Amino acid sequence: MWLLDHNVPVQLRGLLVQYGLEVETVVARGWQALRNGDLVVTASREGFRALLTRDSRFAEAARSALDQLPDFALVVIGIPQRRWRLYEVEFRRAWSIKKIDPLPGKVIQWP
Repeated sequence: MWLLDHNVPVQLRGLLVQYGLEVETVVARGWQALRNGDLVVTASREGFRALLTRDSRFAEAARSALDQLPDFALVVIGIPQRRWRLYEVEFRRAWSIKKIDPLPGKVIQWP
């Protein structure tokens, strides 16, 4: 199961579900007040295997938590923030070239 950080368009959940993935959002879980390391620990404890974020500094802030959670992956999405329709087009294009493949214990820069 994947978790979308609060800085990722919430509409992305629906698109990823269409791709056959099980996805929830930080907002739907009520976890938006959790800081990076605490969010990683909480998400892992609740059964999530990957967190998708747009925050390139997330990995630095959550490094110690990630080091202790070898089954958890962090994916930093490098698509610039835009209105949803433009973001969706760019996301679909990038996905068609290379799907997100969260590697346990790693920080992945995507695309």
